[in-house]
This record gives sequence, C-alpha cells and structure tokens, in this order.
Amino acid sequence: QVQLVESGGGLVQAGGSLRLSCVASGRTFSSYAMGWFRQAPGKEREDVAAINKSGDRTYYADSVKGRFIISRDNAKKPVYLQMNSLKPEDTAVYYCAADEKISYYVASRQMQDYNYWGQGTQVTVSS
Repeated sequence: QVQLVESGGGLVQAGGSLRLSCVASGRTFSSYAMGWFRQAPGKEREDVAAINKSGDRTYYADSVKGRFIISRDNAKKPVYLQMNSLKPEDTAVYYCAADEKISYYVASRQMQDYNYWGQGTQVTVSS
C-alpha cells in the first residue's frame, strides 16, 4: 500500500509557473504508475498527465500539452508536475494518484485505473 501527499499548490498570476510534488510512502515506489488529475469547482475530475513506472512514457491532456511536464525520481520517490504558462482555466484542486497494477509500459489517463489518491492541493491562477 502507498500513501500520497501533494504539495506545491498556491496562487499565481496567469503566465506564471508552479511545480507540484507528490511524495509517496512505501518502499517500492517504482512499482507504481502515477497520474495527476484535477477538479475545478462545479466540474468533474479530469485527467491532466500520467507517467509509467519507469518514467520513460508519459501522457498529457490536450489542454496542458506543451505547458505541463510530469516527471518522477524513483530514487527519491516524488513525482512532479511542472506547470508553465498557467491560465485561469487551470484553476482546480490537483490530485496525485498511483497504482501498481497498471502495466509497466502504460501511462494511464483513466481514473478508474488508480486505487490510491492524495488529498489534493489547490492551484489558483488569477487573470
């Protein structure tokens, strides 16, 4: 089992950057595929980015492609979401997710593939 804790959220002006971190407990962090999801007020949770177990495959939602970068450091156990050129529509609670059953080669965008979730971190982008 793994416990996830996100950090790095905050208030930023449009065009600015933030880096979210997700720290995972447990001794086999590299066994978990990871994903970032977000939920804006009044909207459904949506996928943002995902990374496979080894870190060599990634997925990005069209809305963040070219602006966000997901990465992981299996030696130190965090997964990062570097968010650049932020827009007001990026405002949401961002959640980190993990699961060990996802195939080694897959960076999954599917929420139902993830059994472990963090508590979320708020990102607010002002115009």
